[in-house]
Amino acid sequence: MTAKIVLITGAAKRIGAECARHFHTQGYHVVIHYLHSHAEAEALQRQLNHQRPDSALAIQANLCELNDVQTLAHRALAWKGGIDLLINNASSFYPSKIGSVTEQIWDDLLGSNLKGGFFLAQALAPSLKSRQGNIINLVDIYADTGLKEHSVYSIAKAGVKMMTKVLARELAPQVRVNGISPGAILWPEQEAQGEKQAEILTQTALQRVGSPQDIAACAWYLAELAPYSSGQTIRVDGGRA
Repeated sequence: MTAKIVLITGAAKRIGAECARHFHTQGYHVVIHYLHSHAEAEALQRQLNHQRPDSALAIQANLCELNDVQTLAHRALAWKGGIDLLINNASSFYPSKIGSVTEQIWDDLLGSNLKGGFFLAQALAPSLKSRQGNIINLVDIYADTGLKEHSVYSIAKAGVKMMTKVLARELAPQVRVNGISPGAILWPEQEAQGEKQAEILTQTALQRVGSPQDIAACAWYLAELAPYSSGQTIRVDGGRA
């Protein structure tokens, strides 16, 4: 059988890297997109190619820049001749308190979370249609409730959730499009442990942090085990809702 190809944005570290490893283990070829994490992306590429030669490719691109998005799509398609699955995982996350939001903050958060994913889906749509492919968007539980002092991020993720529904209609019936809304899976890298994290866990039914493997498993389910699901967003939040 010819291996399927997945392009995962923001795949050098954290949830994206775990999805790359999971799908690679299941026989996929993997395109690892990254922006700044060159060393991590190259290390992951070497690791996967050691396990199976020529099965992983790392590509740098700024998802806020349309030319970069187009180049990423072109290089990913040219590598193995097509794309079967797009996982829009890349995301910038930092505070954007009302009164301090600049146009640069707006463009960065909307660009990395929403704009890049949309235009990447548009560029890959012909290949995804011809291969009966899938798109999986990483949303966020705050797409529904909003996060205080993170207004622009919350707006962007709400857009990603709507993008999931819209693309599911636009690309049907050939392409299925679904979303995943993580809860407390990984704390932000710049955030120290403290009362805020403890408070979040008290609001979570399972009373513990999830793992990147939980997200990877959900992505696998949506891609390979849910042929009649499209336009849906699954919450993987430990029962926090």
